[in-house]
Amino acid sequence: QINFVACQLFALLAAFWFRIYLGPSHASSAVRHAFATLFGIYFAVFCFGWYSIHLFVLVMMNYGIMNMASIPNIHRYSFVVAMGYLTLCHISRIYIFHYGILTTDFSGPLMIITQKITTLACQLHDGIGRQAEELTAEQNRLAVKTRPSLLEYLSYLLNFMSIIAGPCSNYKDYIAFIEGRHVHMKLLEVNWKQKGYDRLPDPSPTGAVMYKLCITLVSLILFLTFTKNFPMAYIIDNEFLDKTPFLSRLGYLYVVTQAAKPKYYFAWTLADAVNNAAGYGFSGVDERGTFRWDLLSNLNIWNIETATSFKMYIENWNIQTAAWLKRVCYDRAPWYPTALTFILSALWHGIYPGYYFTFLTGILITLAARAIRNNCRPYFLSSVPLKIAYDVVTWVVTQLAVCYTVAPFVMLAVEPTIKFYKSMYFHMHILSILVLLMLPIRPQAQFVRKPQNQAVQNSVKSK
Repeated sequence: QINFVACQLFALLAAFWFRIYLGPSHASSAVRHAFATLFGIYFAVFCFGWYSIHLFVLVMMNYGIMNMASIPNIHRYSFVVAMGYLTLCHISRIYIFHYGILTTDFSGPLMIITQKITTLACQLHDGIGRQAEELTAEQNRLAVKTRPSLLEYLSYLLNFMSIIAGPCSNYKDYIAFIEGRHVHMKLLEVNWKQKGYDRLPDPSPTGAVMYKLCITLVSLILFLTFTKNFPMAYIIDNEFLDKTPFLSRLGYLYVVTQAAKPKYYFAWTLADAVNNAAGYGFSGVDERGTFRWDLLSNLNIWNIETATSFKMYIENWNIQTAAWLKRVCYDRAPWYPTALTFILSALWHGIYPGYYFTFLTGILITLAARAIRNNCRPYFLSSVPLKIAYDVVTWVVTQLAVCYTVAPFVMLAVEPTIKFYKSMYFHMHILSILVLLMLPIRPQAQFVRKPQNQAVQNSVKSK
C-alpha cells in the first residue's frame, strides 16, 4: 500500500512535468511514447518487484498474437490468452497464498492490462476485419484501422499514468492524447465563434486535478478512521447475530458497506487526477460551458450515493470497467448479454467464491429491478408527491440491495458468505425470484442492434 501511494504521488508529479515540458508542442510523439513507457515500467518494477514480469509476459504474448493472428480471430485469441493468463494468476493467489493478499499484489495492474489488450483487439478487429456498415456508431468511432507499432502498443499498455491503478481507456483516445489531438478533437464539437471566441480556448486541467485531490484526501481520512472501525467481518460475528434484531443488522450492513468504499474512492480518484495532470481525460464542454475532465473518471460519487435503481448504481461505479464489459462482451454477446457480462466481470475480478456469489446475485437482482421499474414506475409519475415517494423507497431498496449483493465480494470465502446470507434469511434472493415470477417481462426498449449505416438508411426511408 505504501508503494502504491508513493508511486501514484510520484506519477502525479511526473504527469505535471510531462504536460509542461513534454507536451505535444515541445516533444515528438515518439519521445512522449518512450517517456510514458519507460516510467511505467519503472513504476511496475518498483511496486511489484519480480512479480512485474507477469505484466511484461502478458503484454509481449499478446503483441505476438496481434501481429500473427488473422484479423477475423484476433479478438478471440487475444481474449482467451489474456483472460486465461489473468485467471492462472488469480488461481495462484487463492491456492498458493490461501486467500491471502500479497504484499506485492500485481493482480490489479494485470487486470487493467487485460482490459486494454482485449479492448484494442476488439477495436482492431472492428477497424480491419469488419465493414463500416456492420458497426454501431460507437464501434465505428473507436475502430482502429492499422496495427500499432511496438512503441505505441507498449505505451498504451504500460504508460506511467495508468499502469498502477488504471483506468482502461480506448486506444484511439490515448494516441490522440500523445499526438496532441485529444483536446482539440473535443473542442471542435462546439461552435466557439457563436460564443464570442476568436480561436479555440486552451482548457487547463489544474482545477479538475485540485478538486479530485481534495476528494482523494477526504477519502484517505475516511479510510484511516471510518473504514478501520467498521470491518465487514463483524456482521457475521456470533454475538452480533444473537443480540441484534434483523432491522438493526440491515442498518449496520449499510454502515459497513459505506465504510468499505473510501479505499476505492481514493484509488480511482487519484488515478483520474494523475491522467488529468498529464493533460489526458478532457471530455468536452457541458451545457453550461464548463470544461469537463471526466473522460477517464471511474466513479460518480453523488450518483452512487443517491442511486434509485440498481442500474444507476452500477453505471456510476467503476465506470471504465463497465464500459469495457459493454464493449467486449455485452455488445458482442450472441445471447443472454446481461448474464454473460456479469459472469465475465466475476471471472475478471478473480476466482474467489465471494465474487461469484456477488455477481450471480447481481444478475437476479438486476432482472428483478428491471421488471419492477418497467411495470411499476409509470404509475408514480403522475404527480410530484408520488414521484418523490417512489424515489425515496427505491433509494432505500437500492442501497440495501447493493449492500446485500456486495458483502460476499468483501468476505471472499464460501463459509462466511453462506453464514451472512442465512442471517439475512436470503430475503433479497427470495424477493427477486417472486418478482420475476409475478411480474410480466416488459423490456425497456425493444430494438435490434442495427449497424450504423443501416439504421441511417432505414431512417431516411421512413421519411
